[in-house]
Amino acid sequence: MQWLSYLLILICPLMMIFMMKGHGGGHHNHDKSHASHDLNRKVDLLQEENIKLRNEIETLSSLMKKDS
Repeated sequence: MQWLSYLLILICPLMMIFMMKGHGGGHHNHDKSHASHDLNRKVDLLQEENIKLRNEIETLSSLMKKDS
């Protein structure tokens, strides 16, 4: 009977590993596509902000040249 308790102790972590891997497998691809979409959106926002800042720098530079 002692071997049964050892068997249960060994089976629990193995079952946990397989169950967690199986549970996360279905959502893994969805999370990647969602993360990719978020990353693309953030890159687009940064590019827009970069354009605005470059325009502002050009405007300020031209004002500084006029003043000198």
